Amino acid sequence: MRPKIVLASGSPRRRELLAGLGVPFEVKTSQVDETFDPSCPPSAVAEELAHRKAKDVARQLDAALVIGADTIVVCDGEILGKPRDEREAVQMLSRLQGRAHQVYTGIALVEVADGQVVRERVSHRMTHVWMRSLSDEKISWYVNSKEPLDKAGAYGIQGLGACLIDKIDGCYFNVVGLSLVELDQMFQDMGYSLVP
Repeated sequence: MRPKIVLASGSPRRRELLAGLGVPFEVKTSQVDETFDPSCPPSAVAEELAHRKAKDVARQLDAALVIGADTIVVCDGEILGKPRDEREAVQMLSRLQGRAHQVYTGIALVEVADGQVVRERVSHRMTHVWMRSLSDEKISWYVNSKEPLDKAGAYGIQGLGACLIDKIDGCYFNVVGLSLVELDQMFQDMGYSLVP
């Protein structure tokens, strides 16, 4: 029998993705330090942050499968986090427009039994994303929508930001914030089924 599933993320996008599979789960947000060493490879940063989140929530539980995730946007090898304000959102979008960048989502799956961590899996997916060329007016319109202010790289592919993206190569759900195919494989590797 599969333990209860706990999503260690406050992201409404990740909640929607899991709910869309018909998976019963609880949400318990983590309170971890999200600073990182900028000299680390992006895949390692995404995995480390996802692992921190899952471990933080796992410590508070007796029995569960805890899912942690973290998404980062990378342009020219530099990690772009969430913009601090509208000005920084404009700067990020101006940098990303008209070219390709990469989106990494780290996923951690931590199994807890009798209050102890018994197994862990950590992985990531990377998707290439091409943003179309944007006028200053289009960037201002998007930033004024407030949508980019809580998103890595200052855009969300699933909302109004869909108008900004020309094409992708890789997992779409990875760009939204949680690669479902990767998560399903991690569940299988632990001997569980993600979907009922």
